Amino acid sequence: MATKQIFLQMRKRIQIRPGQNLRVKDVADILAENKEEIENLPINRFGKHEGKLAVVELMDVLQVIQRAGCPADIRTIGPPQTLVEFKTPAPIPGWLAVAGVWSILFVGSGLAIMNFHTDVSMKEVHERIFYLMTGVKKSKPLILQIPYSFGIGLGMVLFFNHVFRKKFNDEPTPLELEVFLYQENIDQYVIDHEKSQKRRDSGGPSG
Repeated sequence: MATKQIFLQMRKRIQIRPGQNLRVKDVADILAENKEEIENLPINRFGKHEGKLAVVELMDVLQVIQRAGCPADIRTIGPPQTLVEFKTPAPIPGWLAVAGVWSILFVGSGLAIMNFHTDVSMKEVHERIFYLMTGVKKSKPLILQIPYSFGIGLGMVLFFNHVFRKKFNDEPTPLELEVFLYQENIDQYVIDHEKSQKRRDSGGPSG
């Protein structure tokens, strides 16, 4: 009789509530004949005071499947662990946090632009350009300053590839790339720290 095959792919990152019962289907995608039975196997690993982040290793899932008496040839795909984030209720409403951050960024970016224009004497530059183009000296060359101001806003929109929720194309924005790389580094740090902690707890080398 041929041995049954189980294809298992660990998910990269999941979110659960503190104290929630974790099952195999929460941390991995399964392809097998007895898929439903395997997916509902419990992984009783986390308590209510585990922290904000934790890691479920591939070996933990394999041990759960083996202890359940599911003889099979298990083929694994993808990452060797799943990062678990414990989602707790936000202390302040989301809209209030967004409004606060938006206000800080608005004021900060406005001051940065004004300080930059002061440092490079942009007002004098506009006056000089207007004089070279028209031969007339004018202290407020609005015909240059107004298009320039709109150009700054349009340039920022094109650079960040966003108008509120609308994107011009599918390319990631510089901000999205920075957030992605930051999240990747955080995830990798948590995974490495968890592995080092396990080695220390088991008395093995920490390197």
